[in-house]
Amino acid sequence: MMILIGALVVLVSVIGAYMAHGGHIFVLWQPAEFVIIVGAAVGAFIIGNTKYVRSNLMASLKMAFKGTAFNREDYLELLTLQYAVFRLIKTKGMLELETHIENPTESNIFSHYPRFMHHHEAVTFFCDYLRMLTMGSENVHQMEELINQEIDIHHHERALIVTALQNMADAMPALGIVAAVLGVIHTMGSINQPLEILGKLIGAALVGTFLGILLSYGFIAPIANLVKSLFDSEAKYFQCIKSGILASMNGYAPAISVEYARKSIESQMRPDFYELEKAITKDPV
Repeated sequence: MMILIGALVVLVSVIGAYMAHGGHIFVLWQPAEFVIIVGAAVGAFIIGNTKYVRSNLMASLKMAFKGTAFNREDYLELLTLQYAVFRLIKTKGMLELETHIENPTESNIFSHYPRFMHHHEAVTFFCDYLRMLTMGSENVHQMEELINQEIDIHHHERALIVTALQNMADAMPALGIVAAVLGVIHTMGSINQPLEILGKLIGAALVGTFLGILLSYGFIAPIANLVKSLFDSEAKYFQCIKSGILASMNGYAPAISVEYARKSIESQMRPDFYELEKAITKDPV
């Protein structure tokens, strides 16, 4: 929603000011220029990026339009789930956990947390490391190093998408120049036409440069920056899972372990102590 509001502000500011100075709106309607710039940008994107980036771009844009990767409620549910899992480990032992992590969708613990289950990568991440605990992994430092490596890999893969979007934004002005040059070539081929027609052709050519710059700095680059921020927030979610697991491995009580996890959350997303305590008290598991 905020992307749409921002895009509207950009268009109203630019087009509105242009019209306020007596500009004619229909002069800017140059579909051929738009096709040249956007089509070339999409083609360059396909050429210059891997299958992973191409296949995950739409999901990234969908997350950008949603405006947030994880919210306060997502974190509260994650902390409550961690408490339930760590309590099970403390009271019934590690082996009792196996049936839940092998098939989380049918677990009578995980099934109570639909927000968490909706994030499939987080489910896999959490269950993989819980599975290692059931297999006897006890070295906290090695576990921390392994989790950090996976988070770094995940962040690197996400960064490829951001880089691809930023590269597209950087290319837009140059592609606008390509469209403008083609417009000038077309104009030179019509040099014997009346001045009125030549003026329209030159104006159409200049629209290419205008569109390239506007699409780059008004839309694509801001979206790339937003996607980067959301991916950074996504990494924080995994950091929260990591903090809880490591605290539990160190032998802390479930309530202390989730407090370690809670403290790793960004302040604007972090549930307060009493909010978490209330959620744990109401925990159906």
